[in-house]
Amino acid sequence: MRNQATLLVCLVLLSCHSSKKITGNTTDSISQLKFLSEDTVANAQQFNGTTIGGLSGIDYDAKRDVYYIISDDRSDRSPARFYTAKVHITENKIDTVEFVDVKSLKQKDGTVYPNSTQDRYHTPDPEALRYNPARDEFVWSSEGERIVKPGMIVLEDPSIIAIDRNGNYKDSFALPANMHMHTTENGPRQNSVFEGVAFTGDDKYLFVSVEEPIYEDGPRADVNRSAWTRIIKFDTKTRMPVAQYAYPLEPVAHPAKPPESFKINGIPDILWVGENKLIVVERSFSTGTDPCTIRVFLADLKGATNIADVNSLQSRSAENPVTKKLLLNMDDLGRYIDNIEGVTFGPVLPNGHRTLMFVSDNNFMSKQKTQFLLFEVIP
Repeated sequence: MRNQATLLVCLVLLSCHSSKKITGNTTDSISQLKFLSEDTVANAQQFNGTTIGGLSGIDYDAKRDVYYIISDDRSDRSPARFYTAKVHITENKIDTVEFVDVKSLKQKDGTVYPNSTQDRYHTPDPEALRYNPARDEFVWSSEGERIVKPGMIVLEDPSIIAIDRNGNYKDSFALPANMHMHTTENGPRQNSVFEGVAFTGDDKYLFVSVEEPIYEDGPRADVNRSAWTRIIKFDTKTRMPVAQYAYPLEPVAHPAKPPESFKINGIPDILWVGENKLIVVERSFSTGTDPCTIRVFLADLKGATNIADVNSLQSRSAENPVTKKLLLNMDDLGRYIDNIEGVTFGPVLPNGHRTLMFVSDNNFMSKQKTQFLLFEVIP
């Protein structure tokens, strides 16, 4: 998904909290998101022996005034990793994006993750990253792998992993029973699992979004067809899942060209904003339409039924879903928007308003962009 007496005091207090907490603006006070600025990172830009790209998750550390950004490189170009960057803002505009550090993600044994040539059964697919200041640790998500075809079966479960500041493995979160990979059409689809993670403001819970419907919950979104996916709630102390909620996905925004070509609408990231509410990013892409359609919603979990024991959402008979309202459709900005995959709150502006920073995944392709998009949260 990212400074007169009284005002200064407020800003100082705000700066002591992680970007996942809102102490000034309540969720209900968000009326719109105002675009401020864009910056791009050159394709194939190098940093400390790695290629910057595939940026799929972003989080802001207010205490250190840095952003942590995970790459979805499956150890193909360099070992799976996350970056630390400083985003210099002048007069409410992004001046420069400066990468200052990179850390490899480590396995339990302390080694870096293999790529699919080295070990296709243990190759990660990093997608989301959040920093937990209460524990001084990160959690990151992997979508795992599901390849079921003649001559090759690869089943690797998705995962949520806790690491220290140096990328060293600390622990993992227990996987709900319906999130295991199968050779049959049960459980998650390939490359459509844990894309977004978000801590609550007190860091007691972690929400994890499933990008698209699991097989039991029905077909994927299509043009003129919505879909159901799930948001999972974990206890951060026990690392155990405690609830699941049904989330209604919008239809795909544009027809594919030709019609049978690839198209998708799913959740690439979520962000906690308080009072049982999340910012949810939905990204729609259709072959033949270069930009992505990025819709940003304010989702409310209050009153949503815990559907952890509901096998299928197709009947919609056993749940009250998450409700949502549209905050922004980036199509309305009148500018090219690429594959947005990460969002975080950023620093407070001189007027006391929070910022939102979005980052895009260029898929390591020369025709795509690594974009940083800065917005002001208007109460």
